[in-house]
Amino acid sequence: MRVLLVGAGGVGTAVTRIAARRPFFELMVVADYDPARAETAVAALGADGDRFRAERVDAGDEAQVTALLERHGCDVLLNATDPRFVMPLFRAARAGGATYLDMAMSLSRPHGERPHEECGVKLGDEQFAQAAEWEEAGLLALVGIGVEPGLSDVFARYAADELFDEIEEIGVRDGANLTVDGYDFAPSFSIWTTIEECLNPPVVYEKDRGWYTTEPFSEPEVFDFPEGIGPVECVNVEHEEVLLVPRWVDARRVTFKYGLGREFTDTLRTLHLLGLDRTEPVTVPGPDGPVKVSPRDVVAACLPDPATLGDRMRGKTCAGTWVRGTKDGAPREVYLYHVVDNQWSMSEYGCQAVVWQTAVNPVVALELLATGAWSGAGVLGAEAFPAGPFLDLLTGYGSPWGLREQ
Repeated sequence: MRVLLVGAGGVGTAVTRIAARRPFFELMVVADYDPARAETAVAALGADGDRFRAERVDAGDEAQVTALLERHGCDVLLNATDPRFVMPLFRAARAGGATYLDMAMSLSRPHGERPHEECGVKLGDEQFAQAAEWEEAGLLALVGIGVEPGLSDVFARYAADELFDEIEEIGVRDGANLTVDGYDFAPSFSIWTTIEECLNPPVVYEKDRGWYTTEPFSEPEVFDFPEGIGPVECVNVEHEEVLLVPRWVDARRVTFKYGLGREFTDTLRTLHLLGLDRTEPVTVPGPDGPVKVSPRDVVAACLPDPATLGDRMRGKTCAGTWVRGTKDGAPREVYLYHVVDNQWSMSEYGCQAVVWQTAVNPVVALELLATGAWSGAGVLGAEAFPAGPFLDLLTGYGSPWGLREQ
């Protein structure tokens, strides 16, 4: 397997450090718009970096990405950029005849008249619209294979196959007790992506109704997270699992709720109120005349890079899937989860917990594809594959998952 990894930020760098310990691939080309980031990621691997090469690439230039695939003979493209670049990289992989993986899907657009009742363009719609072409070509696009979406979807598949006869509800629940020394507000993941998913209308799935939307931060509930994290208030947030799980898993209801905390949600509401969540450029004065800038890009530039916060972070992060239904005629309720302690991920890999937890899952998926344990064609989510091999290999990477009867 020869892999083109596009994006050498926090998650991309974590991918290289995890993959460097595994023998399943021949070459990984690490490409970024900023060549220094790619070179730094490769150089940090030291003696383990023999199978890695650094390159510069514009993720929005499909022809350039396809040419890079061909130049290095890469048969897989792993997208570790933000969601703005999903579609050009998705198309470039198809043009280059490569398997494609991402950790976030093509962007949504709210309904023009009823944004908090009806779906407009849903997450992943643009990718699923091309599913037949990928299948006819015998190519695989494995979409949403980070931690959420990704591992959370694997948990949904495992619950359906192994733990339940009938499922009433699948609810992804994400929470943490992470703090960052020296910062009053420092998101542990890309603020660009966080704004996108938190301020868009959340999507809920009900079998008798289909997909519909609600107000941001709706339906608050307190969820008790394991391994000392404890109770955290969680709210509805737009996320890919709600669009993926119902395609392959039979459940009457699917939700995603994120444990953001009141201070975080108030900050996001303020950004929205001021229009600072907008991606459309605005004109501002510059030293050489007026310049156009995206308000959201300005917010991101004003905050610390999440990848650099590991030494200041304390605590744990938990991703998991809560499932309610019946088994052998009796009610059952479980929470399947994966917890990463920032102290462990920093000491073991030099990566903060949130980016490491995101990065380990596409590497596991790559290894399953390389060995043939997972195979397929078309545009598929993790739910379309057997869960057992993934969970076994994740444990083999030294990061076991858990199951709690509720």
